[in-house]
Amino acid sequence: MALFKTRSAAVYGIDAHPIDVEVDMFSSGSARDSVMVGMPDTAVRESRERIKSALINSGFGYPNKQITINLAPANIRKEGAGFDLPVALGILGAMGVVRGLERHILVGELSLDGTIRPVRGALSIAVCAREEGIANLILPAENAAEAAVVEGVAVYGMRHLAEVVALLTRPEEFAPATPNGAGHEAEPAAVPDFRDVRGQTMAKRALEVAAAGSHNVLLIGPPGSGKTMLARRLAGILPPLTFPEAIETTKVHSVAGQLGSNTGLLRERPFRAPHHTISDAGLIGGGAGVPRPGEVSLAHNGVLFLDEFPEFPRDVLEMLRQPLEDGSVTIARSSMTLRFPSRFMLVSAMNPCRCGFWGDATRECRCTPGQIQQYLGKISGPLLDRIDIHVEVPAVPYQELRGNSTGECSAEISARVQRARSVQQARGYYNSRIPARMIRKLCALDDAGERTLEMAVRRMGLSARAHDRILKVARTIADLGGLEGVLAKHVAEAVQYRSLDRNYWS
Repeated sequence: MALFKTRSAAVYGIDAHPIDVEVDMFSSGSARDSVMVGMPDTAVRESRERIKSALINSGFGYPNKQITINLAPANIRKEGAGFDLPVALGILGAMGVVRGLERHILVGELSLDGTIRPVRGALSIAVCAREEGIANLILPAENAAEAAVVEGVAVYGMRHLAEVVALLTRPEEFAPATPNGAGHEAEPAAVPDFRDVRGQTMAKRALEVAAAGSHNVLLIGPPGSGKTMLARRLAGILPPLTFPEAIETTKVHSVAGQLGSNTGLLRERPFRAPHHTISDAGLIGGGAGVPRPGEVSLAHNGVLFLDEFPEFPRDVLEMLRQPLEDGSVTIARSSMTLRFPSRFMLVSAMNPCRCGFWGDATRECRCTPGQIQQYLGKISGPLLDRIDIHVEVPAVPYQELRGNSTGECSAEISARVQRARSVQQARGYYNSRIPARMIRKLCALDDAGERTLEMAVRRMGLSARAHDRILKVARTIADLGGLEGVLAKHVAEAVQYRSLDRNYWS
């Protein structure tokens, strides 16, 4: 009887947890009597045939003995093919081929010829190795650049099972991957420039304020007025991710399998634009087995753009309320409850009615009042309250459309946004996330500002949540102007961004 232990990790949510892989080999019995225990899913149970072929085709052979494989702790469900490599090394250890794996975490899927395939969640697994005090991480070569950004762990990217055995028997011949040498950072996507947008001065200003304070935005206007064009240029004025933000954002994309091969940290803020036919699990997260992150989590620290806002199913839209309020989404299943981060900027765009021309000065609306009310009614009041800025995007006049004048480029707007955000970072949080206990201190008003806000709340019938969001937007406008105090003109502009929900929904 030979018992050998290796270590691996399993990803739940965006965090990885250590898994002990125990392989026990018995002289009595045959390979047909081998079993795997520890709540493995189908992919894990099927690994026995992959591992057997990989060992034989790599030249190590396969013992004709009974093998019992235990994945501990036994009360946690094991999912995916990433346990192939540690189980294969456990069998080799029981055969006496390798030894001394106490300071290694192994993860990887095996092909029948012994090639190691990439896995999800490599960055989370590297963080887990560091937290557990494990010095070495062996994983697929395609995941090495991603995992190598974690300091304190020697990351080895391997392409074949035989290469892993060589590393364990002759470690002096191998060097760990480095953040600069193992791969490259994700290539930044080309972002269109605000200079391309004709007219829409107010909408551009609203998006600048939104970017400066990380506020949610609703763009409403007729078809072809430039709502989508404006939204897709928002990413170009947002500052790059900070290192802690980059780590957390990359972990989410890694767990979801969204990172490309040999990709390191994400540096650009994500911009996600799902279609309105998306399911609730696709938007919020979930799915069979271990839940996966949805679009709200893939947009973490970035932008979630929902075009044709009322076309999304209402029950799906209502699920946005928790992530918008809490910055996270909790998915409960019978076997586990997982939390995914989802602190994003919501940018939504919609027509004022089904045909799109209600209130348009040049084209006649074909919708009845009942149809208009039904269309707008898909956006509930509580959801609207969580959107800080509502801005109208009218059709662009012909003179502006054909004129030669161009507006500011994205770089100029981005410079102002970054200055405003640096002020907020010194306070400890962006303005959209100012806790309730700090609003009175950070958004203190003078007498003129108090009168302006009181008049707006009384006349527009605003909720307490809308009151707080007006103050936060006013604080952002003051930051853009480089002013310490919030003045009446800042409150007035912030109130203006709340007026459209009363014009359209009242």
